[in-house]
Amino acid sequence: MKGPLFYSKILLFGEYGIIKDSKGLSIPYNFFNGALKKDENPSEEAITSNKSLKRFADHIQNIDDIIVRFDNKRLQEDINAGMYFDSSIPQGYGVGSSGALVAALYDKYAFDKITVLENLTREKLLKLKTIFSEMESFFHGNSSGLDPLNSYLSIPILINSKDNIEATGIPAQQSEGKGGVFLLDSGIIGETAPMVSLFMEKMKQEGFRSMLKNQFIKHTDACVDDFLKGDIKSLFSNTKQLSKVVLNHFKPMIPQQFHELWKKGIETNEYYLKLCGSGGGGYILGFTEDIEKAKQSLSDYKLEVVYNF
Repeated sequence: MKGPLFYSKILLFGEYGIIKDSKGLSIPYNFFNGALKKDENPSEEAITSNKSLKRFADHIQNIDDIIVRFDNKRLQEDINAGMYFDSSIPQGYGVGSSGALVAALYDKYAFDKITVLENLTREKLLKLKTIFSEMESFFHGNSSGLDPLNSYLSIPILINSKDNIEATGIPAQQSEGKGGVFLLDSGIIGETAPMVSLFMEKMKQEGFRSMLKNQFIKHTDACVDDFLKGDIKSLFSNTKQLSKVVLNHFKPMIPQQFHELWKKGIETNEYYLKLCGSGGGGYILGFTEDIEKAKQSLSDYKLEVVYNF
């Protein structure tokens, strides 16, 4: 048995902001993927994955039937027969490893499921997001449901606000373009839950809330609009501001050894760094008007170009 592939995702803009109703833009990232499988001779990884699937299945059984109904009997039988999630998506890297698993289980075991082929109205997208949020809360304690939504539909998702999301088109990539978006591997595994609780703790401070609204969300929303319009000049100007705000106010979410590198990008304009997901490790997102220059400047690190301008 081998199920369909579900891909990783990249939240280009909106990390933390979407918790407080900023805009967001999430795109599928087909470099990594995962699928449900059964093997005659399972590896150590497969056995470990099967054990965590057992725990996840218990969580799924407790989700209210009004939200979603699953074929729990068939799910249990498959898990008892050794089913596991075979995934190349790195965990704790901000590219949606749990999202792909949630999407795969919904696809295979949900009754009355909403499919990619039907007319995806806003109501249907919100319903999916609610279901996925309930499912994914098993991993993060608190989930927006966007990662699984992206993985399940495999199309870019525009978040206008919590209750207003839509499938969107993004400007075609320029294969000859000099600029681009890249992933920088921090070499550290990040954990979402502690980062999110740190953020929630900061939200209790009046000054932090005001910065979030007047600076972070303002530049995030502008970046989303610029990216969708293809206004590259304005996009880089807003990304630079966003990078500054994150360096000044989200330092704990940036691994210590990247503080100088972050600052160097802003000072030289060779690249601008931002969080990819909740931060604390994993990937860091970079934006540059000149990929070659950024590669030279960051020659000690592994860069993966994900989008060309």
